[in-house]
Amino acid sequence: MLFGGRPSVLGIATDALEFAREAAEDSHPDEYLGLLRATPAKDLDLREDEGYVVTDVLVVPGTETNPVSATFGSSQVPNDLRNVGSIHSHPNGVLAPSDADRAMFGKGQVHVILGHPYGRDCWRAFDSEGEPTTLDVLDVDLPDDEEFFDFTQTDIDKELRRE
Repeated sequence: MLFGGRPSVLGIATDALEFAREAAEDSHPDEYLGLLRATPAKDLDLREDEGYVVTDVLVVPGTETNPVSATFGSSQVPNDLRNVGSIHSHPNGVLAPSDADRAMFGKGQVHVILGHPYGRDCWRAFDSEGEPTTLDVLDVDLPDDEEFFDFTQTDIDKELRRE
């Protein structure tokens, strides 16, 4: 299935979800907010030729949080084709989007809400309309940090042409 002309998100890497769950717990009682970034499934040696897997959670500089909301300035969000949605926590444990959440959801394909106490089953995924959706948790090998940040302008240009 395509989203905005792009293949759909097939799932989220176990390590990316675990990172976000731990960050949400560390942020408690304030909300946690991050952006979901994806990698083509074929680059992760998955059989699917089409589709993406969420492999990274980006914390945007200047994010402001409190117990009932989290925001960041749109000028701080990288202009990056890997962004596919958002992830944030609800310290009250409610796993349903608020009206403010739904307004933000239109800017991505998949959005995750993590709820207190942030256990393995204390999260739900939603589509761009704020409707519940399925997001499989996938055990994939993520690139090493050194390799992940080892890229050149040529690599960036190649990635942009591929999208």
